[in-house]
Amino acid sequence: MTETATTQETRLWQTFSVVGLCLGTLFFAASLTPSLLPRAFFVQGVLSGVSLAVGYGLGVFLVWLWRYLELPEPPHGSRYYGKLAMAVVCAGVAVFFLWKAAEWQNSIRALMELDPVDTAHPSKVGGIALVLFLLLVALGRGLRRVYVFVAGRLKRFVPRRVAYVLGVALVGLIAISLVDRVLLRYALRVADSAYAELDALFEDGIEQPGGPLKTGGPGSLISWESLGRAGRGFVVEGPGAQEIAAFTGREAKEPMRVYVGLRSAEGAEARARLALEELKRIGAFDRKVMVVVAPTGTGWVDPEASVSLEYLHNGDTVMVAQQYSYLTSWLSLLIEPSYGAEAAHALFRAVYDYWTTLPAEARPELYLYGLSLGALSSEQSTDLLNILADPFQGALWAGPPFNSRLWSSFTRDRNPGTPAWLPRYGDGSVVRFTSQENTLDIQGAQWGPLRIVYLQYASDPVVFFDPLAWYRRPAWLVGERGPDVSQELRWYPIVTFLQLALDMALATTAPLGYGHLYAPEHYVDAWVAVTAPDGWSAAEIERLKRALAK
Repeated sequence: MTETATTQETRLWQTFSVVGLCLGTLFFAASLTPSLLPRAFFVQGVLSGVSLAVGYGLGVFLVWLWRYLELPEPPHGSRYYGKLAMAVVCAGVAVFFLWKAAEWQNSIRALMELDPVDTAHPSKVGGIALVLFLLLVALGRGLRRVYVFVAGRLKRFVPRRVAYVLGVALVGLIAISLVDRVLLRYALRVADSAYAELDALFEDGIEQPGGPLKTGGPGSLISWESLGRAGRGFVVEGPGAQEIAAFTGREAKEPMRVYVGLRSAEGAEARARLALEELKRIGAFDRKVMVVVAPTGTGWVDPEASVSLEYLHNGDTVMVAQQYSYLTSWLSLLIEPSYGAEAAHALFRAVYDYWTTLPAEARPELYLYGLSLGALSSEQSTDLLNILADPFQGALWAGPPFNSRLWSSFTRDRNPGTPAWLPRYGDGSVVRFTSQENTLDIQGAQWGPLRIVYLQYASDPVVFFDPLAWYRRPAWLVGERGPDVSQELRWYPIVTFLQLALDMALATTAPLGYGHLYAPEHYVDAWVAVTAPDGWSAAEIERLKRALAK
């Protein structure tokens, strides 16, 4: 019985590719090195397991290609001992990198002001990675058996090599169809349903407003129930006139916030018209500052951005937003990015077209704002060439996704010598970039009539994910590093792509002021540059930043 079990284990071991295991181990080891965000042991285990499987699969493919090209192979008798020697080497490499993992994670945690970890839980990481690797290998071998079966049947009717090609194509189509039409779509339906139910929840402490100038309150054109969870929080939370006046020592107004939920009207155009009518109803166009907001995927508007703006302008503000999705931004970015652009364009056109009919001296200053997917949608809400005759005053776009068209153009065409994570574009009269440290005061630069500011952190994977990182080094890894990016971060083909993809999905797990969580004190600097509020000294600005940071 023992001999049979041993024989089976030996045969199972011999089924693994030496080259595949070697390359897989290198991928596994590279996955333990730091990327943009710190990782918990479970997340690290999943990443390392996927990396191990991808490296193994690539190695198996290279062996197949070598044999297909009929290149010379090592003698058969040396294969067993060679495999044993390589197994020992691979095990040594894996153990060493697992031992170093805690040090690498702490190189990120120190920059983000997090407590260091004593261990990266190497046994747990290794165990999770191994189990996931074996599952993925089993899945791959299952697909290979299907391919062999299909190709075998096809060889009865077509030449052998044609049968192989058709077999690969058919199995690939079947696999993609199963993932896309069954697994992915089912998962998306579940996610959409779950987020829709979450959006409908009424949170404790969020009460329907009693004032007539509040969206969802008495006389509002938009019902309280239709606002959704994110909308109800947006219109109710935030500082009041008394709170602002107590801090600034100046007379203040009650800030205005208008929100239209997905359930408020059918279609983006209808919701935009409803938002405009609500703005007219409350007299919003008499305010000093008006901001057209593109929210994140779930409809959430970052309170850090709203509060800082309202303090800077003593409450003489109005912010208006339209919901376009229930899903989180990274899911919306992958599945329905056009929905946000459509909604943002409809809302901007409705507000802008009415705003241009008002006397220039009597209308509010008009700005755009968006965070994450909202920044992408806000960018796409208008063609800057179409508003040059009567431009709005500016825009603040925080954490713009990597595929933002304008952001990509400004970053690509940045001034020589400036880093990709904090570029400088042209003479700074239209576009400027900033991060945790305020870099908006450029010596000798003068703002023009239209001011655009990008607030971005070098550690934000939503901004700096590079879909081509699987084969080339991202531009932000060349030269000077961002202050919140580990000096231990290195680019590895394919593995860095996997690391950044996982970082993007977990971008909001970073502490406030890093990753994809933007801090209020950093919004203050950006809003000051874009909106130029009156009556604030440098000392008062610092006092406000300290207060909001608490």
